[in-house]
Amino acid sequence: MLGHLPELDVAVLGALLAEAAVSPLFSAFGPEPIATRLKIGRGTVLVTSPELSARKVAPIRCEVPDLAHVLVTGSEGGDGTTALQPLLEAASDSFDTPPTAPQDMALLPFTAGTTATPKAAIHVHEAVVAYNVTGFSALDLRPGDVSWCTADPGWVTGTSYGIIDPLTNGVTNLVLEAEQVAVWYTAPTAIRMLMKVGQAALQDHDLSKLCFMTSVGEPLDPEAVLWGQEAFGQPFHDNWWQTETGGIMVANDAWMGVEPGSMGRPLPGIEAAIARHLPDSGIEIVGDPLVEGELVLKTGWRSMMRRYLDEQARFEKCFAGEWYLIGDLAKRDADGYFWFVGRADDVVKTSGHLIGPFEHESILIEHPAVAEATVIGVPDPTAGAPVKAFVALEPGHEPDEAVRRSIL
Repeated sequence: MLGHLPELDVAVLGALLAEAAVSPLFSAFGPEPIATRLKIGRGTVLVTSPELSARKVAPIRCEVPDLAHVLVTGSEGGDGTTALQPLLEAASDSFDTPPTAPQDMALLPFTAGTTATPKAAIHVHEAVVAYNVTGFSALDLRPGDVSWCTADPGWVTGTSYGIIDPLTNGVTNLVLEAEQVAVWYTAPTAIRMLMKVGQAALQDHDLSKLCFMTSVGEPLDPEAVLWGQEAFGQPFHDNWWQTETGGIMVANDAWMGVEPGSMGRPLPGIEAAIARHLPDSGIEIVGDPLVEGELVLKTGWRSMMRRYLDEQARFEKCFAGEWYLIGDLAKRDADGYFWFVGRADDVVKTSGHLIGPFEHESILIEHPAVAEATVIGVPDPTAGAPVKAFVALEPGHEPDEAVRRSIL
């Protein structure tokens, strides 16, 4: 599935009912990432829009021999595509849904693949149990609510919590227009963009039904959490999970006090811990609070990926005994809240210390002149990698020496 239209959401549900495995693709991908994922997943049917098909699928069609059908929304096909609307109109009104077993493959989302070939994580029909439970516990969904998940269905969030989960919780699922939303699930980037526009943009809108706001996709800095309280009268609740976990694992949920800047606490049935790696490639669970290490999860939750498609060795490297290795560095405080430090391969080592860029970025954007910030390490033969920050200033602030020194 490639795109973000109501017809494509329906196609996802129809494919699942027909025992097909669904692999969502991000609509902003260029032709090459699409070809890579179609080849890895051995995609046979692609559903998209005529525009995306012409711009992104047609140029790589010859590279993906398994792709037998390209179905496009609307009533007109052509150029190797078939229009979906006539097929639907000609279809029978009755359909006997075949039985699916809990361990049958249902979803095949891909990891981002920024540093290596993207991995296809296999998720099964049993995962719907986790979507349902976490939608209630982490997103506070209630029957009759209107839920708006702003994630593109090409990302696992948009599929799991933008299509499937709301329906299992008896919730009206919003796709294109926002009206009387009760639960808003979005990303930190969108929140920061709204912060840049300012609270004045909210004044002419009726937000009386909005009762829960939550975020995922990247760490949510404390400033954004507290801005939610100022602008909406309630904070944003950050949560954490990844493609491989299939569902929300750690969250600031509706029943606990929000700790601004934290990932939250493990949801019921999830056991999370901080681990340090041992010389023999094993791990040791760290019991003391505020010790940095790798975030790990005890295996066994229902939405856990079953394997990577055709990549058993990469799959096995994700585990140490009964623990799943996340690849994120974090710490746990005395109250059980987890705090993101950085990706294990994305920390800055400077003067013998490991530094998580997120912690610096969170502090930088607390400055009234700073709208956004990102931190990297710059190679240095003496100090290793001194920290360097890039900042975007709020309107009305000039990049002069006084502002620079103030930020420092």
